[in-house]
Amino acid sequence: MFKQWIHNLEQRPALPLWIFYPPIFAAVYALHWTLLRLPYYWDEGGYYIPAAWDFYRFGTVIPVSTMRNAHPPLPSILLAGWWKIAGFSIYSTRLFVCLIAALALLAVFRIGRTLANDAIAAVAMVLTAIYPVWFSQSSLAHADIFAACATLWALSVYFERSAGPSVARWKPALCFFLFALSVMAKETAIITPAALSTFELWMLWRDWRDATARRDHVRWFAWIGATVLPLIAWYVYHHAATGFTFGNPEYLRYNATANTGPHRILLSLWHRFVHLTFHLNLYVVSACTLVMLWLAPLRSHAGEGRRWLPAYAAWAIGVIAIANWIAFSILGGALLTRYLLPVYPLLFILCVSLWWQRFKQWWVVALVALLGFSVACKVNPNYPYAPEDNLAYRDMIVLHQRAINYVAKHYPHASVLTAWPVAADIIRPELGYVRTKMQMVPLENFSMTEVMKAMGEQEKFDTAIVFSTKYMPPQIEHHAAANAMRNDAQYFDFHDDLMAADIAHLLHGDVVWEEHRAGEWAAVLRFPRAVVGTLWYDAPVLPPKL
Repeated sequence: MFKQWIHNLEQRPALPLWIFYPPIFAAVYALHWTLLRLPYYWDEGGYYIPAAWDFYRFGTVIPVSTMRNAHPPLPSILLAGWWKIAGFSIYSTRLFVCLIAALALLAVFRIGRTLANDAIAAVAMVLTAIYPVWFSQSSLAHADIFAACATLWALSVYFERSAGPSVARWKPALCFFLFALSVMAKETAIITPAALSTFELWMLWRDWRDATARRDHVRWFAWIGATVLPLIAWYVYHHAATGFTFGNPEYLRYNATANTGPHRILLSLWHRFVHLTFHLNLYVVSACTLVMLWLAPLRSHAGEGRRWLPAYAAWAIGVIAIANWIAFSILGGALLTRYLLPVYPLLFILCVSLWWQRFKQWWVVALVALLGFSVACKVNPNYPYAPEDNLAYRDMIVLHQRAINYVAKHYPHASVLTAWPVAADIIRPELGYVRTKMQMVPLENFSMTEVMKAMGEQEKFDTAIVFSTKYMPPQIEHHAAANAMRNDAQYFDFHDDLMAADIAHLLHGDVVWEEHRAGEWAAVLRFPRAVVGTLWYDAPVLPPKL
């Protein structure tokens, strides 16, 4: 069946692009159906939803109810505009993100169709949609999916250069507009147009003697390079409004200035290399591609070999991938894989086109990769990773939701000791966990150091919601893994959480509720004592993230 579908795509005349969007969206919606009413998760509740909520209520592009970290305002504007149409609710937000994710997948298909054929385009698009990192982000309201969508559409215009200098002269301007949207969604999206500008300079030098090609390269370089101008304008405005250009000093330190040590950069380069080649069964694609390099291109009955991607496109994709690999090994305190979101579909197009060129049963390889990605969406890897990279984030949300519901039902007037993100969840009803605010005392995490601090403030709380803040596989005690954890603790804010029973013992309380789900856990602790004071936090201190 899969083989016949691929064969039909290879033989069928090209259909208009717009025809594909409804079925793509329907598939995205159906696959995410069980996730669309989940409360907001992690950075959604920490920044993006509060920022959009502020714009929705007050019309301000600079948040007033959460930290100011200089993120461009396009996601807030789009979400607020959608809420005006569909109403403010978790379901409407996630529905809108699905619409954006489907639009991004359509751009993936357009790139594949432009550079190869519909069969390669469709397979690369499906692999992108099911790859766990992309799949999980397709219903989460992070800026990254908005930036990836605009970036991929800009690239779909840029790669039309396979038609040569005859491509319409207004296409570079359209490419600039789409890249401008990407950087106004997420500032780090500037990496891709910056890489392409550098690539255009190299091609300008290479083709200097060809007057037509020279003018073409100059035009594309000028338009793509101009993408930085709207970002500069945003930072000028942000500085005038807040006194900070790139966000508050702590945010800037965490995400940029503290990340320039050579050891830290080398470790980050390794982590990012793993993210781009191995993470969540991506090694299946990488290994198959390496094997294909040893095979000769297939030949038609006329003796002509199958052609791979246009050379300039393959080089451009390589430049983009390397630029993102290096840049995100320096920028960002947390090495979240969603920062690389627009790179994955480009690599899939590159790999799938190579399979098609060199292996007659290439669709079998694609099917194996698809099955591997499907498994990785649900089965957690055997190394620490961010739960938002696959459906582990759902387990975390469900556990937090049940813990909060238990406290709300049994101890409605409790003063709760907890850490972020639950610290935000129980005081912001708009995040979907509570109907009314709870009293809250914050911790940074549940490490021994933080729990020891709480021992000196026991009169302020009578209940605690504790949980796993990091995914820890069972075999983490292996020496190599333990050594990696020490490096992560030094450079990437890694820490060891105490278990619920240990925290209860140190704080002289009882575990009254506890649940585990696929490596994640949460518990409610109760302390039988009078509370002489409580603390209210309308805006808890949130860890700075890109």
